[in-house]
Amino acid sequence: MGECDRIDLDHNATAPLRPEALAAMLPYLRERYGNPSSPGFRGRLAKEAVGRARGEVAALIGAKPEEIVFTSGCTESIHQAVLGALELAPHSPRVVTTAVEHPASSLLFDRLKSRGVEVVRLPVDRRGRLDLEALEEALAAPAALLSLVWVNNETGVISPVERAVALAKERGLLCHLDGAQAVGKLPVDARSLPFDLLSFSAHKLGGPKGTGALFVRKGIALPPLICGHQERGRRGGTENVAGIVGFGAAARLAGNDLGDRAAAVGRLRDRLEEELLRALPFAAVNGRESPRVANTTSVRFGGIEGEELLVRLERRGIEASLGSACASGGTEPSRILSAMGLSEAEARSTLRFSLGAETTIEQVDRASRAIVEEARALRDGEEKGGKAA
Repeated sequence: MGECDRIDLDHNATAPLRPEALAAMLPYLRERYGNPSSPGFRGRLAKEAVGRARGEVAALIGAKPEEIVFTSGCTESIHQAVLGALELAPHSPRVVTTAVEHPASSLLFDRLKSRGVEVVRLPVDRRGRLDLEALEEALAAPAALLSLVWVNNETGVISPVERAVALAKERGLLCHLDGAQAVGKLPVDARSLPFDLLSFSAHKLGGPKGTGALFVRKGIALPPLICGHQERGRRGGTENVAGIVGFGAAARLAGNDLGDRAAAVGRLRDRLEEELLRALPFAAVNGRESPRVANTTSVRFGGIEGEELLVRLERRGIEASLGSACASGGTEPSRILSAMGLSEAEARSTLRFSLGAETTIEQVDRASRAIVEEARALRDGEEKGGKAA
C-alpha cells in the first residue's frame, strides 16, 4: 500500500504541516537565514519575521504579542510554567493538578513530588469529568499553582476551565492551562478567560514540530527555564526563525477557519462513532457523555486486545493509537483511562482515533469498515478460543 493510500486517524499525535506554513518557512531556511539578534540586513529580516509571527500566534488566543514566549514545544512551555510558578512562590511548594494530565505534565509532577513538592491530583469520574468539589477543597489551602489540561489528549474531554480558573483567581493562585489539544480546535480568548499561563505547540495545529509557545500574562515576572537575552530574557537560545514563521502562518490559518473546520471534523468523528457502535454491540465510547473536542474519539472494544487490533489496522494502512502505553515487559493500562475508573481489561481494549481537516468521508467509511471487520474477527477468534478451552 502506498503512503498516499494510508488513512491517518492519529492527528492528536501530530497534524500534517499546512502547505502555507511550509511556503512561509522556506525563505528562512534558504536566503533569509539571518540571526534575529544580528544587526545586519538578514538579521533584521529575521527579527521582523519573528515579530510578525508573534502577532499571529497572539491573535489566535486573544493575547498581546509581548505575552508570547516562543519555545521548543509544549513540553518546554509546561516546564517553564510549572517550575517558574514554584520559584515565584517558594513558601508554597504545593501544586494542584489532575489525575489525567499529559505525561509532559504528570512526569514533571512525579519528579517534583520526589523532591518534596506537594502534588494534589484531583480525580475525574467515569465520564472523564473533573470533580469540582474536590477542586474547590484542594484550592482552600495555599498553593503555588493550579495546572490543568484543557483538552484530554486520549479522550478529547474538555475540562471545565472557566470554573477552575475562576476558583484559582478567587484564591489568588496562578493558573496554568495545557492547551496542546485545545488551541486551534477550540475558541481561546485570553481576554475573557483570565488564565495566567497557557502552553501550546505548533505541530498540533498544522505548524512545524520543534516550535511551541508559552503565554505569560502581562505583569507576571515568570523566571526563564533557559537563561539568555533572547525573547526579552524569558527564553535563551537563538530563535528557530523558520519554525516560528511556520507557527505564525498555521496560527493565522487556524484562526480564520476554526469554526468551519471544527464543525466538519465533528461530523466525520460522529459518523465514525455511529458506524462502530451500530455494527459492534460490544463497543463503547469513553467520555461520550461529556463535552469533547470535535476531532477525538476513544473507543473501547470489549473483550478485544487493543494492541492486536491496532496491529491489524496498521497492516491495512490505518493509523490510530492505543489507549494504553507500552512499557518494558508488556503493556500497562492507560493511566488516564484507569483514573476514569475503567478496568484494566477495558483500558487495554481501547483505541484512540483522532481526525483532522484533511480527513474525508471516504476515508472515514473505509476505516470504519476495516475496524468493524478486524474487531469482529478478533472477537470471533476469542469466543472460539474460549469455547475450545
